[in-house]
Amino acid sequence: MASRTKKAQVSVYLEPDVKDLLAHYSAQRDQSMSLIAQAAIASFLSPDTAERQEAALARRLGQIDRRLARLERDLGISTEAFATFIRFWLATTPALPEPVAQAARAKLSERYAAYTSALGRRLAKGPQLRQEIVEDVGGAENDGASRS
Repeated sequence: MASRTKKAQVSVYLEPDVKDLLAHYSAQRDQSMSLIAQAAIASFLSPDTAERQEAALARRLGQIDRRLARLERDLGISTEAFATFIRFWLATTPALPEPVAQAARAKLSERYAAYTSALGRRLAKGPQLRQEIVEDVGGAENDGASRS
């Protein structure tokens, strides 16, 4: 029969709040403070702890990388859409005669204020345009599939 080695006693100094947490945790689990402290120290010193932390960090970085890629894609789509709109608008809108242009300039700040107010309201509560586009495209694809 293998002889069991005797556990060594170690004195540890803990902050009062940490000691209270340990006592509370051990009372909840109906385990000794010594057993809980031993498990915590073993977990802290185990070599796979670093590997688990590294794997968790790698997963989190992967998620962040995918989100950044989506943001970059969305920004590219927005930029292209805005540039296409501006080109179309400039190509199709004739220049105004001078008396009409002066009246339009006078109305400009009022119309711009209304635009920024409407944009603020839309951003604050409504679904974003990119979400509506995905829903519209997804709905059109489903309609086409059901007709086939």
